[in-house]
Amino acid sequence: MTEQYLKSIKVGFIGGGNMASAIGAGLIRKGILNPDNVWVSGRTDRTHGFWRDLGAHPTLKNNEVVSNCDIIFLTVKPHMLDDALDTIVGRKVGDAWEKFESKLFISVLAGISLDVLYIKLSAVITSPRIIRSMPNTPMMVGEGITVYCSNNAESKDLEMVDMLFSYIGMSENVPESLMNGIGGLSGSGPAFAYLIIEALADGAVKMGVPRPMATKFAAQVLVGAGKMVLETGRHPGQLKDEVCSPGGTTITGVHTMEMGGVRGSMMNAVEAAVNKTNELSRLK
Repeated sequence: MTEQYLKSIKVGFIGGGNMASAIGAGLIRKGILNPDNVWVSGRTDRTHGFWRDLGAHPTLKNNEVVSNCDIIFLTVKPHMLDDALDTIVGRKVGDAWEKFESKLFISVLAGISLDVLYIKLSAVITSPRIIRSMPNTPMMVGEGITVYCSNNAESKDLEMVDMLFSYIGMSENVPESLMNGIGGLSGSGPAFAYLIIEALADGAVKMGVPRPMATKFAAQVLVGAGKMVLETGRHPGQLKDEVCSPGGTTITGVHTMEMGGVRGSMMNAVEAAVNKTNELSRLK
């Protein structure tokens, strides 16, 4: 599968908000998707303007997205899925409406299982092929994480999805049983990281560093630390120990963090996010 092939596929997004922007805009800006082959449904002039500026086709009609595309991302909020699917009426044949033939749907909806997605989509699509994915917003800058799973997609579908997501970050096929657990880390994790960046910057500001400089350096601290873990393959605890000189400044700061329960708070944050996802799953 080549980049030229990816440029030829027609891709749609039902829901044109943050997640659609992270995926679609990220791929368009990297030159992977041809914007003229992208259709996006949205409800606001601002959303339409964003996609129109990228060269894509914004629309108010979800049915138009499905009609024009072979691959459709479900990027609405989970509670909005039923309303979105109710507006997909199929294709008109003579005076009658018929279901669309099999298409590939890629869901980014937290907590909605493959089985539930199949039941819902089968009402409007004949034999839908479905991939459930859990991406995160840093895809917009090429540093995302996406895990995905499927029980009925074709091998070429999985290859194409892996290739698409790999252009905007890490991509990995995992068992569905891990999706909620990983989502609490990768999906919610960027928000936790932003909080840490802000807190580190606040600390530097308290010590006299100008706010713009403090924020820039705090963000780079997380970028650099992350790359050290990924590129060296060493355990983060080992890397932490290498910075902590006996009786030094860093171990003093680490001690303060431990007294404040930072480690436990981060673990609790991931657990809370996963528990909320599991709760949403039970509601579907």
